[in-house]
Amino acid sequence: MTFTIHQASAPVFARTLGNLSAMLDKALAGGADEATLLAARLAPDMHPLPRQIQMASDSAKGAIARLAGVDVPVMEDTETTFAELKDRLARTIAFVNSVEAAAFDGAEDREVVLKFPQGEMTFTGADYLTSFVLPNFFFHVTIAYALLRANDVAVGKMDFLAGAR
Repeated sequence: MTFTIHQASAPVFARTLGNLSAMLDKALAGGADEATLLAARLAPDMHPLPRQIQMASDSAKGAIARLAGVDVPVMEDTETTFAELKDRLARTIAFVNSVEAAAFDGAEDREVVLKFPQGEMTFTGADYLTSFVLPNFFFHVTIAYALLRANDVAVGKMDFLAGAR
């Protein structure tokens, strides 16, 4: 059996976003101050925790949609509480899981064009996933994890990797 674009993306996004949601639960259960965490940044020029989670969500849902040839779900970036962030993560996971594996047939060769104010980036589906989306997705998830750790939330490597086989 051939390893597919779907296998390399959807389960990875769903599991990792679920782990991120569980880390938010762990922060609150451990008595962390939600307001402090929501304002946390690793450096003054970096985005705070909510934006890191929003960008991880955007990376996952955008990748799934582009690779499967469907519309990217719109989610406003208005989350200001852990409950709202967890809802966004749940909606992103639901979308990721809703796209049938068959929709990814041919995705490795599908052209993906990203438009930015500075110009465009064009990829094949395989290059888009492996050289752009996965690094970007894991960057934002890792920053969110680091923000929790830096603010004394008792999360560790196995919280990040939970569900890995």
